[in-house]
Amino acid sequence: MDDQRLDKWLWCARFYKTRALAVDAIKAGRVAVNDQIAKPSKALVVGDCLLVRLPPYEWVIEVCGLARQRLGAPEARKLYAETPASVAARERLREQLKLSAVVDDLRGGRLTKKDRRDREAFKRGTWADD
Repeated sequence: MDDQRLDKWLWCARFYKTRALAVDAIKAGRVAVNDQIAKPSKALVVGDCLLVRLPPYEWVIEVCGLARQRLGAPEARKLYAETPASVAARERLREQLKLSAVVDDLRGGRLTKKDRRDREAFKRGTWADD
C-alpha cells in the first residue's frame, strides 16, 4: 500500500469518528496537506505533513504510516508523529483555557435566572455593574 485517501487516513488515525465527519472537515478547509488545502480524495503518502484544525486545537503532524482499516487508539497513534512545536502550542492553549474557565460556587444552591443572565453577560463582556 503506497498511498491512501486523506479522508480515510484521518478516520483510521482516529482524528474523526466517521469518514463523513472527516470529509466535512476537509471541505471546510480545516485540513491542509503540505501547506495546501486538499480534497478528501487527496492521496497521502508516508512523509506528508498535515495541518489538522480541531477547534480550539491545531495539530501539525507528519504521516508515518498507512492503514487499511480503523485501528485501536495505541496503534493509530503510531500512524503519525506530531511536531514538538505543535505539542507545545497545544499545551499552552490547554493551560490558557484551564485558567480562563469560569468556576461557579454552588454552595448556596442553584443560580437564579438573574444570576445566570449576569454570568452570561460577564462572559460576553457586556456586563455592567448596577
